Amino acid sequence: MAVTAIVNQKGGVGKTTITLGLAAVLAQMGRSVLIVDLDPQANSTTGAGVWSTGSTTADVLSTEKVGAVESILTPAGWPSAEGQLGSVHVAPSSPNLARLEHDLASDVIGGQDRLAVALEGVSDRFDHVLIDCAPSLGLLTVNALFASDDVLVVAEPAAWSLDGVAQIVRNVERVASRRSGRPYIRGIAVNKLARTRDSVHWDGQLRETYAAQVVSRPIRLRAVVTESAAQGLPITAMTRSGAEDSVAEFKALIEDLGLVTPAPTANSGAVGPDAVAPGIVDPGAVDFESVDSNELIAVEHEAVAVDSDHVANISAGLVDPESTMTADVPDDRVGIPLG
Repeated sequence: MAVTAIVNQKGGVGKTTITLGLAAVLAQMGRSVLIVDLDPQANSTTGAGVWSTGSTTADVLSTEKVGAVESILTPAGWPSAEGQLGSVHVAPSSPNLARLEHDLASDVIGGQDRLAVALEGVSDRFDHVLIDCAPSLGLLTVNALFASDDVLVVAEPAAWSLDGVAQIVRNVERVASRRSGRPYIRGIAVNKLARTRDSVHWDGQLRETYAAQVVSRPIRLRAVVTESAAQGLPITAMTRSGAEDSVAEFKALIEDLGLVTPAPTANSGAVGPDAVAPGIVDPGAVDFESVDSNELIAVEHEAVAVDSDHVANISAGLVDPESTMTADVPDDRVGIPLG
């Protein structure tokens, strides 16, 4: 389980559409997701198909109570996709949240970590908790940083984007210095990348300035992404042009961020005598008696001819099969370790 705050104090960069897109695709991948809407605009709430609410995050943060988020958990109103194994719940927001910051400021001891307290015993029931933050550096965002394990900074490749990223990075570092290194910056996601020269230019500037933190694959500007949020539908349920490409981009973002561990390949998790290193030939998979002098064994994109006499000696038990075969291999080539 990881609690991820999705942040940028600059408005309009697409934090909500990133939150909703990640939630939809993670659910499609079989994961359980909780969206915590910490923005008074409540766009993540309606974007998840929750159109009417009772209690909200404003009520939860008005007092300091362990596990208080439990009382407002609401299933997303999204239609279930065929074959989907995961689920999405929402801790909804409302405009009342905007008035709460003044109250939080008056709590000089616990005003910054009420959300962390409210999530205790609740967050560990989900594979992922995504906190959609308000476009500000106020106490609502500070609460998200104190409640999270890591941070995803969303940046739009446009003028002044670097300034916004720099400010939020500094604030994350300040909070982390008070919390033994948490939250850390999981990555900076480039959102709304267009085909204009201006967009490409600012994308390059972001990548040059934050080379180690900007994820390699962006989310491109497509109408279907904003339309899905406006209609209260997951991007995975959209059928119009660009939907499949957007879903693929969110899957790539999930992979780049390391939110879901890729499925292991054959032998990738093996240990002991059955383990076979990647790119190495498994001796159990080679029928030595059937190998002739023209057969090739691939070694990581290279093909090395196998000497027929050497193979015959292995078959006859005259040569240890765990030794290295180097049949006429130049000195600068790696042989074929068997086993």
